Amino acid sequence: MGTTLPPPSNITWHPSLSRRERNDLRKQRGLTIWLTGLSASGKSTVATALEQHLLHLGVSAYRLDGDNVRFGLNKDLGFSEKDRNENIRRISEVAKLFADSSTIAITSFISPYRADRDLARQLHAQPSGHADDADEPLPFVEVFVDVPLEVAEQRDPKGLYKKARAGEIKDFTGISAPYEEPTSPEITIKTHEKSVEECVAQITQWLADKGYIKST
Repeated sequence: MGTTLPPPSNITWHPSLSRRERNDLRKQRGLTIWLTGLSASGKSTVATALEQHLLHLGVSAYRLDGDNVRFGLNKDLGFSEKDRNENIRRISEVAKLFADSSTIAITSFISPYRADRDLARQLHAQPSGHADDADEPLPFVEVFVDVPLEVAEQRDPKGLYKKARAGEIKDFTGISAPYEEPTSPEITIKTHEKSVEECVAQITQWLADKGYIKST
């Protein structure tokens, strides 16, 4: 899992503006905020609220949701381990493009395997191909939405845990497939202990403390 292939030998990378130039022009630094956690942990709810909050602050942000991308970009993928790996690889590349454009990309995916999340982080650390960006990796902020399985299962807004327990859904994270918790996420939020607004404030404050956005 989490492997990448080298590009074909007959293509050439064509650099554009450097990240520094683009950031200066847009007055914002691009980065990816990667929310990971069990189904029904609150990832999409927090991601949606965070996107809205940042946009109201005048910060360019765009949310990439686990369900939404399966309607288009990843509609050919299932939920086997192999397909989950490819799902995360593709969205990692898309998030990187948004971040490279000086936008804050907000992703909300279960992304159950550490190796896949590590790959996403590694992709953001790769150089842009522009000499001015040699020391400017794209920031990757892993946010662990830490909710006990029993809490997520009690919420179960889509009835997925019930179906998984009944054997109607195979390879369901937390029931018949593993979830590998982050070992050192930048941020941990607990949606069973804090409100959505408090979780958004926690993430926003972290971004401000690191200088990625202006303090509010």
